[in-house]
Amino acid sequence: MKFIGIIPARYASTRFPGKPLAMLGGKTVIQRVYEQVAEALSSQRSVLNSQFPPVWVATDDERIFRAVEAFGGQAVMTRSDHQSGTDRIEEAAEKIGADADVIINVQGDEPFIQRSQLETLMHLFDDPETQIGTIGKPFETMEAVENPNSPKIVTDVRGYALYFSRSVIPFCRGKERSEWLDSYPYLKHLGLYAYRREVLAEITRLPQSTLEKAESLEQLRWLQNGYRIKVGLTDVETVGIDTPEDLQRAEEFLAKI
Repeated sequence: MKFIGIIPARYASTRFPGKPLAMLGGKTVIQRVYEQVAEALSSQRSVLNSQFPPVWVATDDERIFRAVEAFGGQAVMTRSDHQSGTDRIEEAAEKIGADADVIINVQGDEPFIQRSQLETLMHLFDDPETQIGTIGKPFETMEAVENPNSPKIVTDVRGYALYFSRSVIPFCRGKERSEWLDSYPYLKHLGLYAYRREVLAEITRLPQSTLEKAESLEQLRWLQNGYRIKVGLTDVETVGIDTPEDLQRAEEFLAKI
């Protein structure tokens, strides 16, 4: 089975314009993401036997495109009007003629994504029923569970997603809020996806769904249309970068590893 990674990266950002080109430990954020993904995918024998580059950056900005090429990476220009990173990845896959069974979507603001997380994601496709894969991590505090910016996942007994929500789900009836984390293994969704090639093409043709609009979570569009999302588990916390303050925290994190 062949895997490739496509990293969507926009220059425009309300909270942090130019984020992919921000410097982190002497390298741009996008270079660090690229190198983390390339390391994991280079270990796949099927990729090593292929002449097709295992990692691409999909961007709508010439500055990012040139920066990626400058450090030796592969980049492809895409339209600027995409509603989501998934849509941008589909356009990129079409343009580069992606020779892959599964395409991995790694956000361009995750410079500390770990090889173990990517390998967990890839192994989800050992199950032929997996159409889309993603990753979850157990929450450690109830305060984190209650954060609406950290979507929660509820899965079935086989590890397939039943629902994603910004609300605290499930509701633990008859228990004090302080007891909920000990009563149920709340699972945080990490924004890392992989799609079978034909499924990626299908889901990007779907209109926005009512659940997606309600929660502002694009994966609910896929669930609502009957697609199956398998969830892998990780105990590794990454440091995403959404704001300049996050970049400072990332610098501090980098200095410790």
